[in-house]
Amino acid sequence: MNHSAALFALLAVSVAACNNDPSKGKPIATVSEPVQVAASAAAAPSGPVGSTATASTARYAFSNDGSKVSFVGAKITGKHNGSFGAFTGNINLVGGDPLKSSVTVEIDSASLTSDAEKLTGHLKSPDFFDVAKFPKARFTSTSIAAGGDKGATHTVTGNLELHGVTKSVTFPASVKVSGDAIDLDAEFGINRKDFGLVYPGKPDDLIKDEVLIKLEIHSKKAI
Repeated sequence: MNHSAALFALLAVSVAACNNDPSKGKPIATVSEPVQVAASAAAAPSGPVGSTATASTARYAFSNDGSKVSFVGAKITGKHNGSFGAFTGNINLVGGDPLKSSVTVEIDSASLTSDAEKLTGHLKSPDFFDVAKFPKARFTSTSIAAGGDKGATHTVTGNLELHGVTKSVTFPASVKVSGDAIDLDAEFGINRKDFGLVYPGKPDDLIKDEVLIKLEIHSKKAI
């Protein structure tokens, strides 16, 4: 390879890398040590930490039917889309006010798929999610505040259990309550290494630490 060709190849790789950050321009989740929740609070059907359920609590159930939990990961040479096809959850609305309410989610890790069959198998392996050892991922909110980054209506904080690691994560979300339905949409970056997902990739095609999480949750009032 002559000097010009080598320079062109280097520039091509550099441009690809610059255009290959799925979290660029997106909010980045704050990750910290998990919030300790008393057993009584954890068992309560709704409300943030320390709250008490009342007769005005309504449960809104969602699942993979009509909702999406997806992600975008990247390495130097390209991006890949993935998602989890099986999950369940509840939004417990207290007094019609999202600020007094809570969200719980449970994801079947083995339901992971990606845009490449070989990659799907690798993501399920011990190099990444190790779904045989960690079959479930869970999220339990600990607080919901008004307002959020990038025009979001709310900011959600909760304990995320993923890959055997539990951390408190905070991210912006848009929440819309309309009659018998609640929609929650969120898009934010998160550092995979905070949850022990440290596989680096190939030496000449390293995997980026930040992964873009995309949530499209549609829930209906449970009868």
